[in-house]
Amino acid sequence: MLSYVARRLAYSIPVLLIASFLLFAFVRATFDPTEHLRASRDPHAVERERSRLGLDKPVVVQYKDWLVKFVQGDWGESSRSQERVYPMIKRALWNTLQLIFWGILISGLIAVGIGIFSAVRQYSIADYAFTSASFIGLAMPPFWFGLIAIQFLAVGPKNWFHLADPPLFFVGLHSVTSTGILDYPRHLVLPVLTLTVQIIASWSRYERASMLDAINADYVRAARAKGLSPRQVIIKHAFRNALIPLVTVMALDIGLLFGGLIITEKIFSIPGMGSLFFDSLLQGDAAVLVVWTVVTAGFVILFNLLADVAYGALDPRIRLA
Repeated sequence: MLSYVARRLAYSIPVLLIASFLLFAFVRATFDPTEHLRASRDPHAVERERSRLGLDKPVVVQYKDWLVKFVQGDWGESSRSQERVYPMIKRALWNTLQLIFWGILISGLIAVGIGIFSAVRQYSIADYAFTSASFIGLAMPPFWFGLIAIQFLAVGPKNWFHLADPPLFFVGLHSVTSTGILDYPRHLVLPVLTLTVQIIASWSRYERASMLDAINADYVRAARAKGLSPRQVIIKHAFRNALIPLVTVMALDIGLLFGGLIITEKIFSIPGMGSLFFDSLLQGDAAVLVVWTVVTAGFVILFNLLADVAYGALDPRIRLA
């Protein structure tokens, strides 16, 4: 198993380097950090700034200089706020990570449960109900669902029952003044709910399809013929193999989520990676955008690596490939 993990890790390192170079080059070609100086009366202001930032060098040299500083923890300075990029990314990533952790935990448990139940009870009334709910969830725009949730779960109850505060908060992850054990979950419910609707709908359909394939496989029929109980057949034989396709989808989705939940974070005013990217994009903040794209690509590659490791744990035959 260790040799299998080492091989996958060795494959991931050059992929990360190539991806980071391409992303660095694309951002450099798209955004000019000296754009705000072009209206200056000093004709040499742009030239001096380009020289200071190293933009007058070939892009390969720029990337090498940037990479050396990046691995040392020097991620540059934001042209928008003059703040160091590292603490900006760290702060935004922590806020996004909280949404991802709770969203993925809840989504995974519910989606897998629905997928298994729908496959085992195929064509039952409950299966049709879950299928219809999944299609509705996939078709529902997150921004619309988020606004509806705010109206009916926060603003509406406050007005209907004449409450001093809404039962659920919808701005940020913490109150400025209010404290207490319930403050954090009251802020968390609505954004996590908005995040999980489409994820549960999508993952439950993948799990249902995978379980149906596994249930009808020859090795499952053989397990039934040996006299194993239905529970043992489903959990020990079908479920483990049915997880492999879902792991692929989950790894890609989770890795991309680390780039930020732009719609969710903007609706609920959460300063996460999505909000940071959106604000930096509007302001042309190249220093932040370079790091944001590379960090996001790193998480995508990392979770693909974790998916490969999970394949080996779920099916030992994959480790021999």
